[in-house]
Order: sequence, then C-alpha cells, then structure tokens
Amino acid sequence: MTRPAYANPVHVLLGSPVPVRVPVRVSVPETVPVSCASASSSLGPARRRGARCLAIALTLTLCVGVPIFSTSARAGVPEALTEHVLPGFQTFAVQARALAVNATADCTAAGVRPSFHNTFDAWMGVSHLGFGPLDTDGRGLAIAYWPDKRGMVGSTVAALLRDEDSAVGDADQFSEVSVAGRGLMALERLLFDPDYAEYERDSYTCRLVQALAVDLSRMAAAATADWQEQARLMQTAGQAGNVVYLSEDEPAQQLYTALLSGLEWTADQRLGRPMGSFERPRPERAEARRSGRSLRNVLLNLRALEHLAEALAEGPLPVSEAAFTDAIIQAEDLDDPVFAGVADPSGRLKVEILQQRVRAAQEAAKVEIGRQLGVSVGFNSADGD
Repeated sequence: MTRPAYANPVHVLLGSPVPVRVPVRVSVPETVPVSCASASSSLGPARRRGARCLAIALTLTLCVGVPIFSTSARAGVPEALTEHVLPGFQTFAVQARALAVNATADCTAAGVRPSFHNTFDAWMGVSHLGFGPLDTDGRGLAIAYWPDKRGMVGSTVAALLRDEDSAVGDADQFSEVSVAGRGLMALERLLFDPDYAEYERDSYTCRLVQALAVDLSRMAAAATADWQEQARLMQTAGQAGNVVYLSEDEPAQQLYTALLSGLEWTADQRLGRPMGSFERPRPERAEARRSGRSLRNVLLNLRALEHLAEALAEGPLPVSEAAFTDAIIQAEDLDDPVFAGVADPSGRLKVEILQQRVRAAQEAAKVEIGRQLGVSVGFNSADGD
C-alpha cells in the first residue's frame, strides 16, 4: 500500500517535521525525534514494525510541565496519566498551535493541509478521553463533530460562507458558533471539498480557515490546561476535600471505561457506519473521508488505546496484547483508506474482520484489565450517542 506522506503512522513525532512557515518561535518544537531502539525497552519487547514508537513518543514528547505524582491513588492511574493522558494532550495542544500559526501565515488549502493532518493525528491520541475537560462546554463535539447524522457540518459551513459571518474576526464570538461549524470536520470541509478548496488568500473562506485553526488551538490549550487539575483530582481520589472522586476506585473505573468505550466506538462508528448493511453499504459515512483519513484514524486510535491499556494495567496483558496486535496488523494491511471497498463483498469482508478484531481486543481488555483493577465499566459521556 502506498500512503501519502502524512500517512506515516508516526510522521508527526518521528518522521520529517512539517515546518512552521513563519518566523514565529513556537515555545515547544512541533516535532520531537525519539529513538525507537532506546525507548522501546521501557515497555517490554517490541512486537511489530515500529508501531509501539507512537506510544513512546506520546510519552516522551512535550513532557515539560507534566507533573509526576506520588500519592496513594490506585496503581495504574498515575501511569496512565503521566505516560498517556497528559503527554497526549500536550502533543495535541502543540500541533493545534502550529496549525493556527501556519494558517495565519498561509491560509490556502495547500498551505494548511499538512498541519491539519498533524493535528488530527494528535487528536486520535486523546479523542477517547471524552470525560472531564473534553466534556466541558461540549469541547469534544466542537473539536470533532462526528458522526454527523444530519449533515450539519455541511449546512453550517455553507451558512457561514453565505452570510460571511462576522464571527471570524473575533475569537470570543467565534467560540459561540454552532459546534457543527467548528473544529476538525468543518476545517476538513474547507480544505478538501472541491466546492471550497480552491479559495483565494484574500477571500472570506481564507479568513474562516484561520478562525477555525485559532479556535482549535484555543480549545486544545484549554483542555490541556484543565487536565492538570483533572489529574490532580484523580490522584487524590477518596481524600478529604475531593468532591469529584469520592473513592479511590473511581478514576481507574473511568479510565477503564474510556478504554473500552473507545474500542466500542471504533468498532461501531468508525467501522460500522461506513459498513452499513450488506444490502446497503454506506462508504460515504466514513469519518474524515474527504481528507482520506478514515482508516488512518482507526489505526492511530487503536495504537493510542493499546498504549492506554498497557499504562493502566497492573500486570502482563498477554491476551489483550495479542488481540491488539491482530487488530492493528489487520488495519495496517487493509488497502482501503476511506473504506470504499465495503461496497464490494470481498472488500466488506476485510473490514468486517477488522471490526471483529477490534471487538476481540475490547473483550480481552475488559476481562484482563478489569480483573487486575477490580473495576467494572461505568458511565461514559459518549454513551447513547
């Protein structure tokens, strides 16, 4: 399978960096090289084609300011926070900041697309953590409004362009725009839809792209900052004065639920929606199909969820690790970037096998990690969507 440059699974963190195109010094570099050989030893034997390097990179990238905790919180929670959650949000914030800087310098579709992909890559590292800071003020939906069952992104973007809404000139005002007209999915529409992507530098569309990028950067930074307090609360669960987590078990249960819900979301939504039914496949429903990211999102999210599982576990995960490996290899070998093949019986079978393997990873993690932590699945903010 020949992938475009951005589709290297660890391009943002380990490959050739996408440069910031203006002489503005971003406080943290957009790309932090990591040695796979030295990093892999901290997580045990390497198992496949460098896939584990993404997890390591998320851990080591941008760790300045990430607190190291030493409290009595249940084992697995500190590791999940310091190795997965906090570095993942730091990466997302920095990539979103680079997107805003680059869009300000060159708002054309060709100029913004590389940073768009980098930011979406980073989002796949944390999108499964939909509680807390991502649930505040509907941030998660505003960052990525999908699935879009009623075509709200298209209609909202069209209305903004038709009316030349003045909100694009004021960040506070733009934050009040409908969530369907903000975030990665609205930006994707402008950058990749042939009806919009040929806009000129001095056009209203160009200003809208810049407003979307700045808004994404603001939300990513706010979520990352809020996670410092969220992490503190999770680390002091059950202690006097903590009214969010009343028992020591609750943070572990919440992270465990996020892990299983993330796998379920990928199986049911990222794979299930384009599959539709055998009689009526719906490839047009695939996530981020305009930017060619549908399969890539599945792969990156599986790797992120595997990393969370390993950080959260209190012991070996032989069954879960094998199941994740099977699912990831199946995704890597699937030559169908936007799941167009679901319209063909043989192509559909390959996606069905991938879906089955994702569900097998979910079941394995549910048993192995649940037994180790002594917790069960709780309520998730994505339930019922």
